[in-house]
Amino acid sequence: MPDPLEPARAMWAADAASAALGIRLDDLGPGRARVSMVVRDDMVNGHDLCHGGLIATLADSAFALACNSRGPVTVAAGFTVDFVQPGRLGQTLHAEAREVTLRGRSGLYDVTVRADDPEAGEVVAEFRGRSRSLGRPSEPGPPADG
Repeated sequence: MPDPLEPARAMWAADAASAALGIRLDDLGPGRARVSMVVRDDMVNGHDLCHGGLIATLADSAFALACNSRGPVTVAAGFTVDFVQPGRLGQTLHAEAREVTLRGRSGLYDVTVRADDPEAGEVVAEFRGRSRSLGRPSEPGPPADG
């Protein structure tokens, strides 16, 4: 039986931007995903805090995995992000995405970014993503390490 999550895994295996940031895939299931990254020296801004764009990128990576976990190629239609507190050098940031609703080709996903502990860590940011399916299956990709 084919793995229904294979399209999302293949997309992840080809995601050079997330790989360059050291983002790791920690969990993946239908309509959900969790990724993490360690805040490095080259990720802090002029205030010595994790750059907000990188926190948004982490959340966007979790969002992309969650909304592509249903099979068809799905892209972002837009997102908003609210920063609650800064990420700091050396912290591990965890982004957990969950499907809120999926209707036709449109979906809504919430992503919570937490510091250090993926379940009980302090909230760094809340992200809401809107997705749109392109209505076509994903192309087979290289085998993913998961």
